[in-house]
Amino acid sequence: MVTRVGLWRSTIFDQKMNQQLANGNFAVLYRTNAQSRAIEDALRKKDIPYRIYGGLSFYQRKEIKDVLSYLRLLINSKDEEALKRIINFPARGIGQTTIERLIVVANKYNRSIFEVMQNLDKVEIQINKGTQTKLQDFVTMVKSFQILNEGYDTFQITEHVIKKTGLYTELKKDGTPEGIARIENIEELLNGMRDFVEEQKELADTTGSLAEFLEDVALSTDLDKETGDEDKVALMTVHLAKGLEFPYVFIVGMEEDLFPSAMSMNTRSELEEERRLFYVAITRAEKQAYLTYTQSRYRWGKLIDAEPSRFIEEIDVSFLEYLTTITENKYKPLLDVDIFGEVDKSKLRLRKPVSSSTPRGPGENNLRKLRRIKSVTSSASKNIDAKDLNISIGTIVEHVRFGKGSVIRIEGTGADTKAEINFSNGGLKKLLLRFAKLKVIV
Repeated sequence: MVTRVGLWRSTIFDQKMNQQLANGNFAVLYRTNAQSRAIEDALRKKDIPYRIYGGLSFYQRKEIKDVLSYLRLLINSKDEEALKRIINFPARGIGQTTIERLIVVANKYNRSIFEVMQNLDKVEIQINKGTQTKLQDFVTMVKSFQILNEGYDTFQITEHVIKKTGLYTELKKDGTPEGIARIENIEELLNGMRDFVEEQKELADTTGSLAEFLEDVALSTDLDKETGDEDKVALMTVHLAKGLEFPYVFIVGMEEDLFPSAMSMNTRSELEEERRLFYVAITRAEKQAYLTYTQSRYRWGKLIDAEPSRFIEEIDVSFLEYLTTITENKYKPLLDVDIFGEVDKSKLRLRKPVSSSTPRGPGENNLRKLRRIKSVTSSASKNIDAKDLNISIGTIVEHVRFGKGSVIRIEGTGADTKAEINFSNGGLKKLLLRFAKLKVIV
């Protein structure tokens, strides 16, 4: 079996179309549950049905629903389902009896619960002064979010809400693996929002507002509830894949600190367990295994440089076929290991100690190197002409997210120049040329 290293979403689609394969022939494996968010979003864009094994779909998880409920209430204070869910989470001393009395009064006056909370001094309700103060503080907090939302983007307002409400602090108290997984899910939600913000900057017909993001999530949630077709791509963690086999398996997130996990590299035995887990993953494939990694990844909304997993380097090159150009692997492995053989102890070498004065995180130069395709224009450009960019109707261009596409229409002048492009992956998109990162192909 040859293990391929490259793109996974397009490969599933291409394999399905070219070989007329069923969705059930494919499985996507990941190290942590939080990684399913990007996979689910990508599969939906390709209209490829999937099933999460051993867990819930990303937007159905409790901690994600909690965050989204705060955001829904921010957008619409009359959303009583959202209000009931988070009015006392994290705990702020507002009990169920108080909530029931608020509901009764709201029904009596034909008003929303939030409106009643705003006018506690004007309605007849049996709530003590201490609880009234807590309700008023909650109202003030939500109103402050609404004001900030006018100037913040989706990522910024959500990050503020998570910190201000105490959601992150509450989750951090739980040091169990389940608690850590919940924090990872929150982090991944923020990463998805950062992606959303960056993508919407390029589109000419959207504002990238929080309301638009929540509409996308609502659509995704509706799709998750759909039943019927049992022919679906399998999504699961590597742990759950033990004992299962699929013709085509995609192992995603093959990066240092992700697979192997940063929490499993404190001792040699932990690292060896990660290596055995990788062996389990790669042997789930009956015909073909695909390994994928990213050059950069958002962590809490900040772009960081990602390094390919040491496990890829440990595979004999005769078993590998690269579908995309391999990037320089800055990682120097702790051990020379062949996953199909034994450790060569004579080649044992240690990493060079890192000076405490050495700055951590990618510098500006490193961030520039992360861009694989050079933009034909700059967001700072004010005098933009499509002709100067060699873009006209019929031009074939390539976009880092949507792939290759053909220019259908061009409109506007200067900084407002827009191009309507039919992409192979993203469909029909209208992009502002001053923001679009396009490479002219033909």
